[in-house]
Amino acid sequence: MKLPRHGCVGAETTATGQGSRQSDSGNEMHVQRRFTTKGQDVFNSVEWEQRSSRITNADGSVVFEMNDAWIPSQWSQLATDIMVSKYFRKAGVPQFHDDGTAVTADDGTAVTGPERSARQVIHRLVGCWRAWGEKHGYFNTTEDADSFYDELCWMMLHQASAPNSPQWFNTGLHWAYGISGPAQGHWVNDPATGDAMLAHDAYSHPQPHACFIQSIDDDLVGEGGIMDLWTREARLFKYGSGTGTNFSNIRGDGESLSGGGKSSGLMSFLKIGDRAAGAIKSGGTTRRAAKMVCLDADHPDIEAFVNWKVREELKVGAMVEGLKHLSPEQVELAARLDLKLDYDFNGEAYQTVSDRTRTTRSGSRATSSGPWIPMPTGTSSGGPTATSPSRFPPGISGTNSAPRHGSAPTPACSTTPPSTSGIPARSPVASTRRTRAASTCSSTTRPATSPRSTF
Repeated sequence: MKLPRHGCVGAETTATGQGSRQSDSGNEMHVQRRFTTKGQDVFNSVEWEQRSSRITNADGSVVFEMNDAWIPSQWSQLATDIMVSKYFRKAGVPQFHDDGTAVTADDGTAVTGPERSARQVIHRLVGCWRAWGEKHGYFNTTEDADSFYDELCWMMLHQASAPNSPQWFNTGLHWAYGISGPAQGHWVNDPATGDAMLAHDAYSHPQPHACFIQSIDDDLVGEGGIMDLWTREARLFKYGSGTGTNFSNIRGDGESLSGGGKSSGLMSFLKIGDRAAGAIKSGGTTRRAAKMVCLDADHPDIEAFVNWKVREELKVGAMVEGLKHLSPEQVELAARLDLKLDYDFNGEAYQTVSDRTRTTRSGSRATSSGPWIPMPTGTSSGGPTATSPSRFPPGISGTNSAPRHGSAPTPACSTTPPSTSGIPARSPVASTRRTRAASTCSSTTRPATSPRSTF
């Protein structure tokens, strides 16, 4: 079978024509072949077939459908659906006939549309990686670059390896198809000087990183503050990345503000961030954005934070069960409004509440009647302003809790994915062990404000 290339452009070219030169830094990369043979087309190492991919909602309505996608025959239907529905670029890709000739409009301009083959997707990723490597002198020779390309393509074709989702979403779109877009506020390093600079567009230096840890300052609208974080999070979510933040810098409910008022508290702001994340599809194509929230166990609002999930789950239960007890007139009205409330975390009930996340359990064993301990009532001005006797909620052990501004703060975490059971979750355990807390949540070391490091 002759497999059409479907617009795979540039497989035999390099970005600068410097593939045979040695690295300027003196580093050398030799790539030994283990799965492929020089001179043989790696894409012929698998059999290909055209498949249909159809994604539906629980009610049977079609979310996505493609009927002519080229996929390796040994791939499962699930792998096919993920590749086609999530990772195929849906617009801006030059279209080709089965014989490899370009599809053109009546005026001679190229017709664009979606990617239609796993070959296209794998080529744009690995081809782009190879072009970057050649441009910056990573490979000893062009033969090493060829080996690098073939070996990685083979591993992806045979499902021996795969990159993270933002790589599938973004990498190679500019290199393979010339796709561009307005700058989105990303920072990149100038390859010549190493200096940080703002990217000129969205795709020539794409955002291929999986997750970011971002800091936050106790400031409403300033740079690095609360509202600025939502903008930075949206930038990451848009291109498929996740983000996490320890919010312990934000003052608690009722604390004094510099203008003389009282703070509305951490929880009011967390709900805004949760709503923003829920409104954005990661990478524009898949699940809601991945967002992690951490809070030190001795923050004044820790009880509200830990019970946040519990309260929202109870609201969902009340709505779903309440719908079963409507009057005949109300049932008719609900039917006209197409109101369907159930325990599906993608359903309307969960869309109505906040914190569609999961609070992790870590560290010490839970006790339902923990000891009374001093709880701080202030976070600003360098330390607690007062303490009041308070008991952690059931499941939270206060034993050996570190002081708020002392060493080894102990975080409790809230991470995706959400619960699907509809049953109120048990209160989680906040770790009192520093090593466990650090591995469960973000580092206690304050990260840079700009989202440049990943985990």
